[in-house]
Amino acid sequence: MEFINFGRTGLKVSRLCLGCMTYGSSKWREWVLNEEESRPFIQHALEAGINFFDTANMYSDGVSEEVVGRALRDFGKRDEIVLATKVFNPMRKDPNGRGLSRKAIMTEIDHSLKRLGTDYVDLYQIHRWDKETPIDETMEALHDVVKSGRARYLGASSMFAWQFSKSLYVSELHGWTKFVSMQNHYNLIYREEEREMMPLCQDQGIAVIPWSPLARGFLAGNRSKAGGGQTTRANSDDYAKQLYYQEDDFAVAERLGQVAEKRGLPNMQIALAWLLGKPGVTAPIIGASKMHHLDEAISAVQVKLTAEEVQQLEEPYKPHRILGHS
Repeated sequence: MEFINFGRTGLKVSRLCLGCMTYGSSKWREWVLNEEESRPFIQHALEAGINFFDTANMYSDGVSEEVVGRALRDFGKRDEIVLATKVFNPMRKDPNGRGLSRKAIMTEIDHSLKRLGTDYVDLYQIHRWDKETPIDETMEALHDVVKSGRARYLGASSMFAWQFSKSLYVSELHGWTKFVSMQNHYNLIYREEEREMMPLCQDQGIAVIPWSPLARGFLAGNRSKAGGGQTTRANSDDYAKQLYYQEDDFAVAERLGQVAEKRGLPNMQIALAWLLGKPGVTAPIIGASKMHHLDEAISAVQVKLTAEEVQQLEEPYKPHRILGHS
């Protein structure tokens, strides 16, 4: 496994981050693996050198944090692990059970730490932009979370570049802890982040950790134009159907398959190699529900594409509307 600095920080992370939305409770989503099925993936990731793990309070309604926390305690050493979680989405029905108010942040960080079985997270991220809370309230609360020792670094996820820029400005203006990472929607099928967010992150030295680097499995090349595919997730992931399945998306997936076939490699390795080779990308967040998918992702770190292959992969792309901010 290769390691890289997390943006301009001194923190070192593996070039792949294991996304843990897949691990928790099938009661939440039918494609989610329950605890006993999940643990081998976390153990294998650790053994392969992955030190970076990402979850969120909302995944499996908190069960993902519990499952991940127990597995990391059993198979790893806390000081050697970079553990990330998120806050924003609804966790209770009451009006303060969601969002990025000071009350919500202070409540949810404590709940997350309890579920994870640790007294701090390495990276605490806002899952989305909160239109109902002033950003200065959010940033001051997050600063206090860091200063209390409950988080080491702060990160954000999908939003507009102007919103992220405003967050950085507010923190700098007040001397508060700034965001050091952006977890955005970025893959071969969705490249709108290249317009503003990626250049902003490069300019500011922000670590970029894209979610859905394989387009929720779409880039595996087994999706049908009629919808669905060959896996439980392909047939039950309604969110993926909102993001992908345009005619142009299939053209990109077809081109990916052609390049992969010439190289004699799985589609997903080529798709990840493309993303790992993009300027500013730190560590794509991969998901895995089959062990060979995890192995293929790990092997992709060593795959280097030629300039011609990159041009071939990017050629079919057509602009998209903004996707993934909600």
